[in-house]
Amino acid sequence: MSGGTLYTYHDNFRAFKALIAAQYSGAKVKVVSDPPEFVIGETNKSEEFLKKFPLGKVPAFQGNDGTLLFKSNAIAYFVANEVLRGLNVSDAACIQQWLDFADNDILPAYCTWIFPIIGILQYNKQNTDKAKEDIKFALGVLNQHLAGRTYLVGERITLADICVACHLLTLYQKVLEPEFRKPFVNTNRWFVTMVNQPEFKAVVGDVHLCVKAAHPDNKAHHVQHGPVHHGHHGHGHGHQPKKQEKPSAHQEKQEKPKEKLQEKAKDQEEEDENEFAEKPTSDPFAALPKGSFNMDEFKRVYSNNDTKKVALPYFWEKFEKDNYSIWFCEYKYPEELKLIFMSCNLVSGMFQRLDRMRKHSFGSMIVFGEDNKNTISGVWFWRGQDLAFKLADDLQIDYESYTWKKLDPSSEETKKLVEEYFSWEGHFEGKKFNQGKIFK
Repeated sequence: MSGGTLYTYHDNFRAFKALIAAQYSGAKVKVVSDPPEFVIGETNKSEEFLKKFPLGKVPAFQGNDGTLLFKSNAIAYFVANEVLRGLNVSDAACIQQWLDFADNDILPAYCTWIFPIIGILQYNKQNTDKAKEDIKFALGVLNQHLAGRTYLVGERITLADICVACHLLTLYQKVLEPEFRKPFVNTNRWFVTMVNQPEFKAVVGDVHLCVKAAHPDNKAHHVQHGPVHHGHHGHGHGHQPKKQEKPSAHQEKQEKPKEKLQEKAKDQEEEDENEFAEKPTSDPFAALPKGSFNMDEFKRVYSNNDTKKVALPYFWEKFEKDNYSIWFCEYKYPEELKLIFMSCNLVSGMFQRLDRMRKHSFGSMIVFGEDNKNTISGVWFWRGQDLAFKLADDLQIDYESYTWKKLDPSSEETKKLVEEYFSWEGHFEGKKFNQGKIFK
């Protein structure tokens, strides 16, 4: 097996392909996706990065043996094993066929349909309608092929299954509502089988199928999900598309809108969707009592001073139990957690999606244990007395994957938990500290 370092951003479906392949093969892949080591739009544009990866795009991969790769299918192949790559020439060719199918027959239509929803491209009804038909055709091809088959190639999961499923992931989550996907029974059965494999779930978490399709005109109200299993770690929402101006007769004659949109989509496809998508501007905490606790000041004290000697005394002196509450959380499905770095990515993805809470909340999440035997739990406090995630739809993506217990700020048990989790030192009920992440 071949390991190395993968440079990417969170929730990059192209990176998922390599990470899932590594789950199957056992390859050790270090993910670099968080500041200061990696900042999308900066790190990948630096001179040092471009010397290794001239396209300046991610995912990009450096093998432990020095191999440099900047295309996701090649990275997935590199970290895969023989079963995933194909046990013979015929299987390997068939696998390559489905990889090409994903890139050429699914991805262009995916970009045309999804990108206006997340705010990357301007919405065009004619192009979107055509993209929908292209996706129907692709799902139909898969449906016919999968009649009587469990997997795309042979009797085991291969890179064909991994890569095609990753290309369909966002479609199934955001727009393939029940009526749309109803005719494709075999494809649906295969997709649900894929995303419920432990190796998939270790990377993408639990996936929800779309209940009502998202639309560019009102995304925040249209995105709804029904469970395939548990909660999902998904993408943020995009912004309202700009009003379209009617093109002149000359423009209509000279331009080919579909080809231009798809070309632009391909150029931007590997960038971070959340970098382009505007976050909702309303403050979900606005209606709650403010009190006098200064969250920013506490975070400065915490960041710049000894936790036990300075930050914790400051916290308990200033904490307002009438306006703020303290919570303990624990990941519900520890049996699904595999490699430590995957569990850390799970936490980082959650932090990213809760960005709107930073002004009014603070949390310490800890990964305990070791590879293939780890748990996640944390202590948070925020403004208000109820679960803050319920204040807005876009804050609810991750919280149902955890149990949440409101703590009594006056109890010694709570004070001990706060000290241990904020300082990353203590008994932790016998759990072995591995890594921690602070939401601030």
